[in-house]
Amino acid sequence: MLTHLAIRDVVLIEALDLEFGAGLGALTGETGAGKSILLDSLGLALGARADSGLVRHNVPQASVTASFDVPPDHAVHAILAEEGFAGEPGEPLILKRIVKADGGSRATINGMPAAVGLIRDIGAMLVEIHGQHDERGLLNPRGHRALLDNFARLDAAMVARLWQEYREVEAELAGARDLLETALRDREYLEHAVGELRKFAPEPGEEEILAERRALMMKSARLAEDLHKIRDLVEPGEAGLSKLRQAARLLERIAPEHAVLAEALAALDRALIEGSLAEEKLEEAARAMVYSPADLDDDETRLFDLRALARKYRVQPDQLAEHADALAAQLEAIETGENRLVGLERRVETCRKSYVQAATALSAARRAAGAQLDRAMAGELPPLKLDAARFRTVVEPLAEGQWGAGGMDRVEFEIATNPGAPFAPLIKIASGGELSRFILALKVALAEQGGAVSMIFDEIDRGVGGAVASAIGERLHRLSRVAQLLVVTHSPQVAARADHQFLIAKTSDGTVARTGVRQLSQVERREEIARMLSGAEVTDEARSQATRLLERL
Repeated sequence: MLTHLAIRDVVLIEALDLEFGAGLGALTGETGAGKSILLDSLGLALGARADSGLVRHNVPQASVTASFDVPPDHAVHAILAEEGFAGEPGEPLILKRIVKADGGSRATINGMPAAVGLIRDIGAMLVEIHGQHDERGLLNPRGHRALLDNFARLDAAMVARLWQEYREVEAELAGARDLLETALRDREYLEHAVGELRKFAPEPGEEEILAERRALMMKSARLAEDLHKIRDLVEPGEAGLSKLRQAARLLERIAPEHAVLAEALAALDRALIEGSLAEEKLEEAARAMVYSPADLDDDETRLFDLRALARKYRVQPDQLAEHADALAAQLEAIETGENRLVGLERRVETCRKSYVQAATALSAARRAAGAQLDRAMAGELPPLKLDAARFRTVVEPLAEGQWGAGGMDRVEFEIATNPGAPFAPLIKIASGGELSRFILALKVALAEQGGAVSMIFDEIDRGVGGAVASAIGERLHRLSRVAQLLVVTHSPQVAARADHQFLIAKTSDGTVARTGVRQLSQVERREEIARMLSGAEVTDEARSQATRLLERL
């Protein structure tokens, strides 16, 4: 509920701090005292359009701060958390708006900058303001279905779940059909491609292996002649190593004759060892470089064919095997797709039947609830001087293309204000005073819970008095048991039913006019209600009548 309202420099209000409690609060005062300024100020804090004309003369800016005590299970907490404005449990929610005299405005939530659109959305969830120009809340047909469901405590969750399931299976069926149609168009291509790739049987990494092997064989061809010459020079026979061995054998006989000859023999032995190692490596290289021209031709052919296939199918050579599997899966989908479609079509039909069955039951429950609400409204209208009016709840079936998670119905509240007059939406028929009373009657009939935590009725008693005003006061008092209510009223009968009463008064020092608001004590309430009863001169009779009105509570 709204707990505190701080207004600074708004039109005639210089500085005002108001504390509000639960129940019904009445705002009274002379005509022109500034009640509209108070409501405009609250509307500003709730996200209404910023108007620099609201800023008091000769000051740079105006500000309004509204504090709320919001129940922990209220839906506004989820929005605040999602937008990063979640506070500690038990802390008030504070909305603030600043308007500059030269244009522009700023908004904050709990002291942090916020978008005005977010403030507006949150404000609509916290406070409903009902007046003769109000076109939100109960007057918006888009919310009537949910209001009727809440009134009858109908659970539409099953219908929403079945609708979601139905839509998901429908989407799956549509996707399967698209895949099958595409596959059928490409069947001949798929069969050829899969056959070609399966016959070629590409393997991951094959290109690298073939390329390396081909490069080695081509290198061997270039080195073969030089290698042959080198081997001729070192192999046994007339080659160098053979002659060195012969020299070593001769040197062995004469080496003991002189130390230098022994050194020469040692050097020759080392040369023979290295030469033998070189001979072995040459043999090893010769064996490694042996290749078949046919093998080279085969590897070259497969490598070129592999790369040609990759270009043809627009993939890398190493991806050909994976691509073949994917094409084969598409081909297989043609063979299994029709059976899958049959299964999905059966599932869609089953889901549709389940949804229609649940939604039909919900529609019947809504029609019954509509009749119950109509009877409740029939009892609420006459005491509010709307005895000639008729109310009805329209529950009409929607075309299948308009079905949804909320069911298969359109729900709208309609009225006819005079006998024989056609039914039409409230906003198109009711006048200002009638409209507020219709809303009050509907609020009482619905006994709505879980909506806005505060409601404000602006001059709901306009143009009525006596028993009708008493009936309005009684219903406001009853409704204030489930939500905080504030009512701007000129009716003493309505003001007397309030739990709290605030007096709005305008003062002037001859040059500057100011609007002030203060909460009245019980004695002051009697005097104010007496003024409302008698006019400018408060009589003892008016005071006595005011006392009787207050004693009814």
